[in-house]
Amino acid sequence: MPSRKFADGEVVRGRWPGSSLYYEVEILSHDSKSQLYTVKYKDGTELELKESDIKKPFGNSISRYNGEPERTERNDMPPKTPQEKFHLSEESSYISTQYSLRPRGEENKLKEIEFQEEKVVTKGPTSLRTFEVPAVQTKDLDFGGVPGVFLIVLGLPAFLFLLLLMCKQKEPSLLNFPPPLPALNDLWETRVFGVYLLWFFVQALFYLLPIGRVVEGTPLADGRRLKYRLNGFYAFLLTSAAVGAALSWGVDLHYVYQHFLQLALAALVFSVALSVYLYVRARRAPPGQLSPASSGNVIYDFFIGRELNPRIGTFDLKYFCELRPGLMGWVVINLAMLLAEMKSQNRATPSLAMILVNSFQFLYVVDALWNEEAVLTTMDITHEGFGFMLAFGDLVWVPFIYSLQAFYLVSHPHEVSWLAASFMVALKVCGYVIFRCANAQKNAFRKNPTDPRLAHLKTIHTSTGKNLLVSGWWGLVRHPNYLGDLIMALAWSLPCGFNHILPYFYVIYFTLLLVHREMRDERHCRKKYGVAWDRYCQRVPYRILPYVY
Repeated sequence: MPSRKFADGEVVRGRWPGSSLYYEVEILSHDSKSQLYTVKYKDGTELELKESDIKKPFGNSISRYNGEPERTERNDMPPKTPQEKFHLSEESSYISTQYSLRPRGEENKLKEIEFQEEKVVTKGPTSLRTFEVPAVQTKDLDFGGVPGVFLIVLGLPAFLFLLLLMCKQKEPSLLNFPPPLPALNDLWETRVFGVYLLWFFVQALFYLLPIGRVVEGTPLADGRRLKYRLNGFYAFLLTSAAVGAALSWGVDLHYVYQHFLQLALAALVFSVALSVYLYVRARRAPPGQLSPASSGNVIYDFFIGRELNPRIGTFDLKYFCELRPGLMGWVVINLAMLLAEMKSQNRATPSLAMILVNSFQFLYVVDALWNEEAVLTTMDITHEGFGFMLAFGDLVWVPFIYSLQAFYLVSHPHEVSWLAASFMVALKVCGYVIFRCANAQKNAFRKNPTDPRLAHLKTIHTSTGKNLLVSGWWGLVRHPNYLGDLIMALAWSLPCGFNHILPYFYVIYFTLLLVHREMRDERHCRKKYGVAWDRYCQRVPYRILPYVY
């Protein structure tokens, strides 16, 4: 079935039947069988037009239409009858306006255009007045702009260590706040930093192995599509085999628990060094390779990332860090905490609470690696640059904060009944079904919107040529995948009990993260889709959770 070019609600130029005149019209509907558009003129007239009789507005101009002049009337009012025509004088001057190509219509009203230079060219008996109009887009900076990201860069590492130190306390409370700070000599060990480097570069070696499918990512601004090798799950199998072999050879994973703070500091130092390297190399990157989120400010771009897809040869740094060292490190840390619990509490077997936490998070990581291709359509890959935000998030925050429940249980044991465990498993399964089904539906639709298996889904067409899902999982709330993610986060925090809020920090933080990300998505989509996004919000009014907003 041919795809339609214009969206419902879009304001375009429609040819008046029987003439060469074009007027401003609004698209009302589209008949997929006849391929005719029902349009409405400013005087209220409704007609059906072929797609070839509709054009996007490019200002007042005279061009050729099937061999005859095509004229666009300035009063935008159609004649009383199709035979009534208005002709422009051949000697009248006209305006030629140079625009950079931008999304049309309702999207343009969100952009501020400044007229920066005016040139008057005299040629023959008429004056040709040319306006050079660079389209300047006012960029809204996320995270509170430069002051906000400056505070985040300084505050997040300190906050991370504060949480870890509190988890090590026997009785973490406000009365014992802040926890005693260790000396710098106790936080830094060169040998531990070497262990972290070994882990990182082993994962890099696994990434370079020529196994797994090679797929193309989403189209870039210049039309290119980068290639990615999907071998994350194979790397996880190799990592598991290596860890198993190390345990059989007598390597004590209790070392990870004993040097947890030192490992966190090593990861932080490495992520900062990587962020500096990324920013310096991005200064030489051509404009076409920069992230849409970059601003030109040194502090902000260091945080958000200036270059969209930094690569060393075919080695994609951002894609590698997204799922490899941190995510797999999370599983290894959890295993180390399980063994540390058995050793410190003199248990022959791990507690049911620790087993639940390990199992739930293990399945989460395996699912992410098994569905590795899905990450290529996420905001992290398609929109964000690679800077401190993702480097710190992937390499430090994920492995050392997401494992907080297991770390907490080592020093704060909690017994879980089988009935409570059954409820937690059911909650985890419920969250996973919502999360996985919603993501699968979204990724299948992005890859091939014409897939017959998706024919039952309802959509809203947009002026960009893309469609917005308004049925299935994505017709219930705007981000069903976020909802499933939150339910799973709650499920793997519950085994820690309710003696302290620390194990629930992840749920609280994750809720704030997803709400903020949803707000960024909302702002981005409103600019991109315009009127179509307003109609989508009417069809799907709730964002992450019904009755929350």
